Amino acid sequence: MNMNALELKDTGLENEDPAAQVGKALEELKAKLETKAANDNKLTERLDRLEAKMNRPQNGPANDNEPRLETKAFNSFIRRGVERMDPLEAKALTVATDSAAGYLAPEQFGAEILKALRQFSPIRQYARVITIGGSEIKYPRRTGSTTAYWVGETDDRTESEAAYEQVAFAPYELATFTDVSNQLLEDNAYNLEGELSSDFAESFGIAEGSAFVTGNGTGKPKGIMNAAGIQTMITGNGTGFPTSAPADVLINMFHKLPGVHAQNGAWLMNRNTLGSIRTWKDSMGRYLVVDPISDGAPTTLLGRPIVETIDMDDIGANKYPILFGDLKGYRIVDRIGLSILRDPYTLATKGQVRFHARRRVGADVTNPDRFVKLKVSAT
Repeated sequence: MNMNALELKDTGLENEDPAAQVGKALEELKAKLETKAANDNKLTERLDRLEAKMNRPQNGPANDNEPRLETKAFNSFIRRGVERMDPLEAKALTVATDSAAGYLAPEQFGAEILKALRQFSPIRQYARVITIGGSEIKYPRRTGSTTAYWVGETDDRTESEAAYEQVAFAPYELATFTDVSNQLLEDNAYNLEGELSSDFAESFGIAEGSAFVTGNGTGKPKGIMNAAGIQTMITGNGTGFPTSAPADVLINMFHKLPGVHAQNGAWLMNRNTLGSIRTWKDSMGRYLVVDPISDGAPTTLLGRPIVETIDMDDIGANKYPILFGDLKGYRIVDRIGLSILRDPYTLATKGQVRFHARRRVGADVTNPDRFVKLKVSAT
């Protein structure tokens, strides 16, 4: 007999009509299947509840009837005092820094870190960036070129030759480290190691961004505002811009550079300076600063983008608040990108892990003739 066929049990009703017997058997099978389905649904619901409970953040609010350890600990403290508490419950209490406050009610922590905005100068996004494989790289830079002279058919020719110098780029090292306890690494709810990596990258970006603008080249990259050979214009006013036609100063800056460099140029200034010049107009009454008409487009000044650079000077006596030029004339060399080393051994006896972070980067101006900077000065 086929095992998959419907089996008719001995019910003592062999004399019944076969069709009736088949009908009863089908009814019994249907009842069993419905019962099994109901049991399966209950099991599935129970598994879903267990899975939801397991996936619930450990520091989040409890939705079941079981009180949290911190709540039980606080209740035990209120009832029996810390001297009679279970050691595990005592560890769950939060101790106030103010000794007069005693033990505080249990805290809850969100699974994210709230961070204040940290800004840094975005020179790297616009400069020419390369990666080197050695301790230094040198570039030849032309300082003089050949000259052609008009001559007669049989006149003697005049010699001329190009002159060059070498520009050397040496990467400098940025480094720091921080120590974190093993317990904090184990118990935190927001991937502390990943957060440290992000924080290191941000801190290094701030340090190098400042050096790219104001660095003196001693133990750090040479900043664009301290590079030699960049021409300087003055405002004509000892404390700021002239009260009459201040926009003319910026128009003159724009036309100070050759057209090919001006058409590739960008304006560097901080947000305070930008706020001061936003209301200025040219001689035809047109605003110099134009807001973007589409998302992602830059704010422009005389048709060229403005790069908000937090490390630029504010407007003030003998300050340099604005630079204009082709930022491809500033070169950044990376030797080692951001590297993070996890050291669990040095402070193992103290239950801590040390994280070392470092990178090597150098920078300098390769083409000072592509820039002009503005000084607040009367003469």
